[in-house]
Amino acid sequence: MQIRNKLTYQFVGIVAAVLLVASITIYILFVEFRERDFYLRLNDKAIATANLLLANNNVDAATLKLMAGNLRGALPQEKVIIFNSLAEKIYSTDDDNNFKITENLLKQIKVEKEIRFRQNDFEWLGLIYKFENKDYIILAAAQDIYGLRKLNFLGFSLAAVYIIMLIAVYFFGWTYAGRALKPISKVVSEVGSISVNNLNARVDEGNGQDEIAQLARTFNKMLDRIEAAFNAQRSFVGNASHELRNPLSIIRGQLEVALLKTRDKKEYIKTLESLLEDINHLTIISNRLLSLAQVSGVGLVDPKNEIRIDDLLLEVRSELIASIPEYTVTISFEAELENEDSLLFQGNERLLRIAFFNLTENACKYSPDHSCLVDIGAEEKNIVIRFSDKGVGIPAEDLKNIFDPFYRGKNVLDRKGHGIGLSLVEKIVRLHGGSVTVESTEKRGSVFTVKLPVG
Repeated sequence: MQIRNKLTYQFVGIVAAVLLVASITIYILFVEFRERDFYLRLNDKAIATANLLLANNNVDAATLKLMAGNLRGALPQEKVIIFNSLAEKIYSTDDDNNFKITENLLKQIKVEKEIRFRQNDFEWLGLIYKFENKDYIILAAAQDIYGLRKLNFLGFSLAAVYIIMLIAVYFFGWTYAGRALKPISKVVSEVGSISVNNLNARVDEGNGQDEIAQLARTFNKMLDRIEAAFNAQRSFVGNASHELRNPLSIIRGQLEVALLKTRDKKEYIKTLESLLEDINHLTIISNRLLSLAQVSGVGLVDPKNEIRIDDLLLEVRSELIASIPEYTVTISFEAELENEDSLLFQGNERLLRIAFFNLTENACKYSPDHSCLVDIGAEEKNIVIRFSDKGVGIPAEDLKNIFDPFYRGKNVLDRKGHGIGLSLVEKIVRLHGGSVTVESTEKRGSVFTVKLPVG
């Protein structure tokens, strides 16, 4: 069911319930008012007739009836019957004796003092009336023709108004729901028109204040992320293709040259050694590309375990020196570091190992003496690791792009590299909730600072 229909039906349902309760309440109140008003008039008529009768004992019955009939406030088809204290009928306007007055009824009136009942479409009032220290039983009856007619008209009017109001409410509810949902329909239409060819398009945020504007902003933020991810993917695919094509072209060229003619054993060995070096280079690129693709997702820091950062850095130093013996890595601890448990961190050991290895390897690679200084410390609620080198430094114009995938500084283009390592480091650290920054001066070296939050 569409939201417009659902809102309309809910609106009609609520109004229908409120109108129904209001109509029933009005009807019940009018019923009670009619009955109370009618019996009050009937009571006045009964007492007035009794006073007239008992105050004029010498007047005959016919004259009394004439006098009673001329009293103000006559009721339709009114009947008055009066009994003395001995339950003897002393006065009655029921000439045809259409109503049965039983002894039980008279006894009930004596006990309850006043009763109300219906008989033959008449509403009756029975009461005890005291006159000159004597109790008289008065029975008065009449038909409330006008009151019941008003009651029926009120019921019909309320039912008609109820139906008309529901029809009107449905129409206005449908119109109102349509207008209220029009901005949402506009947002849906605009979002539906955005495709891979126009990811830069954005949804109109309207007045920028209501919930529709918040929804539009949410869509726009999502589109920003999608566009960024799409551009990153497109850039990644293009750069990855370029990075993989170069070593593959070199390998293919060497094989083609080797097959042009028969060569001696030494030349074949030399060619194979060159091919092995290129394949190792290709393997490194592939592994880093795979790692970069993995950490570009969300939630890939799992599984987490408790890691001692100093132990992990010692293992990274051993691995790096084992692969390239001429590299030197010095690890030091800041003087204010007193609690060794402050170096415990919950994270993904494999990913952090990759990040630390890349930073250490870069520092050694670009330092003239192939050395790297690693300082470990604690700052507020962060573990702080600084990787320092004495290399060529990074030009100021390159610093803002240094963590972009496949970006390399202009002053190191003559050295082997892929522009993947620092981007991989930044993504791994960010996935762990940390940050990585760089301070660099050309020809004096660089300092990469990694902060990992603890607690």
